Amino acid sequence: MFRKTYCSLLTIFLLVSTESFAQTASLSQNENGVDFKLGDRVVLTYQTAMAKVPEGVNKAYEKSGFIHPISTSSGQVLSRIQPKDHYHHYGIWGPWTRATIGGREVDFWNLADGKGRVDFGEILSMKEAGGAAELNVRQNHFDLTAPESERLAIKEDLRIKVKPADKGRYSVDYTSTISTPLVGGILLDDYRYGGGIGFRATEVWGDANSSILTSAGHDRKSADGTEARWVIVQGDSKSQEGKSGILFLSHNTNKSHPEPLRVWPEGQYQGLGNVFIEFCPIRHESWALQQDQNYTLKYRMIVFDGLLSAEEAEAYWKAFVK
Repeated sequence: MFRKTYCSLLTIFLLVSTESFAQTASLSQNENGVDFKLGDRVVLTYQTAMAKVPEGVNKAYEKSGFIHPISTSSGQVLSRIQPKDHYHHYGIWGPWTRATIGGREVDFWNLADGKGRVDFGEILSMKEAGGAAELNVRQNHFDLTAPESERLAIKEDLRIKVKPADKGRYSVDYTSTISTPLVGGILLDDYRYGGGIGFRATEVWGDANSSILTSAGHDRKSADGTEARWVIVQGDSKSQEGKSGILFLSHNTNKSHPEPLRVWPEGQYQGLGNVFIEFCPIRHESWALQQDQNYTLKYRMIVFDGLLSAEEAEAYWKAFVK
């Protein structure tokens, strides 16, 4: 009896170990972008092609250079793009909103005003090693209303790294390094939106079936404008556990850390499909970028099925900043 039980346990252990070992991250390119895979499943796509808008919608909203879809290991899609209430929302992305260049206001976020935009430029490198997959890209921030002509205002080197984590979860490192070639630099004005990392969640989530929790203990009712080391966004899904989500972590070397948050309040858009959160380092104070100087913001996401506790979130954050 003991031998039979031991063999059964050993078989289960080997199956679990083999399955875990098989879930290494890899990269593949297609006409729309770069896919990150865990095993055979695509869990994240970085979009290099211009995403077209529906017929009749302002083509200024068309954009490249963002993450969508991002899915859990079981295939639950957690992001959305081009919602009708905000066609300029693109999954996971982080353009600056109000910037001052030579006394003029330039907006890289609200695409329809034609003042600025951010798009994919080129792939700098792709790498697979140690079970992880890494993509480095250049994103170009254009000042569209410069007096002389359209010009590059900010160059951004974005590093995206995916690797398996515990409990069937996986992590995504999102590291943005920006610099400006402009004489006189740029002032990123303080505003409630802009920069950092933003997330427009699946249209399935709303007030009734999702939740937000920050490292300071705030929920969706009180989180907007507060500061946090981390924020958990989770809600109903078709996973076996019935729940899925993303933990967003801010590194302690980031500007304005612990970072201010922009969180849409309850009741917005009738409480349906209205989940948006952002780490916003310029929420309470402006940020002056000097010519040819690099500035780096580091974030990590833990993508999961089931629920993730505050205690787990704090442990993930400590491992991130260690």
